[in-house]
Amino acid sequence: MKSIEVKGTARTIAERSSEQARALKSIRKEKSVPCVIYGGKENIHFTVTNDNLRNLIYTPDIYLVNLDIDGKKITAILKDIQFHPVKDTILHVDFLEVFDNKPIVIEVPVKLEGLAEGVKAGGKLTLQSRKLKVKALYAHVPEQLTVNVASLGLGKSIQVKELSFDNLELLNAKDSVVCTVKLTRAARGLAAAAAAAKK
Repeated sequence: MKSIEVKGTARTIAERSSEQARALKSIRKEKSVPCVIYGGKENIHFTVTNDNLRNLIYTPDIYLVNLDIDGKKITAILKDIQFHPVKDTILHVDFLEVFDNKPIVIEVPVKLEGLAEGVKAGGKLTLQSRKLKVKALYAHVPEQLTVNVASLGLGKSIQVKELSFDNLELLNAKDSVVCTVKLTRAARGLAAAAAAAKK
């Protein structure tokens, strides 16, 4: 898994909800994002500038995040992002502190590899699950899960239960479809022509 550096500034949480709301509004007005990291001995609230988060959030890649909060170094993963429902700006980010000996749960992008037999026969390969949820030590989490589709025929699919990867557990439902080769008009025409030729 790739890593990325993110710098933040610690913040205190006001006791009154009205004061909290004013503080959050002020943070966002300054083009920063309120964040929290949990999973360790205590939750830490901090802010990060929008610019500092851009490369982490607006990407299909997953990262191990090396947080620097006022000089305090913490290793984490991105856990949740809240966006404004209309403006699509970032409202809040949750991080999870990670440890060498404690498994994490994270979604990993799926990459299809090979030319499917069904595609050669005129079918269309469709990726149904762009990401799969895995459980593993963070050192064992790959940047992507590579699925070989070379032997996948027309009308056939690959389900989660057919996949296995070293040092990690797949948490999606076993019968979830990862990818499939769909029949197209061209494929049906080829199949009909092949059947007619055999007569």
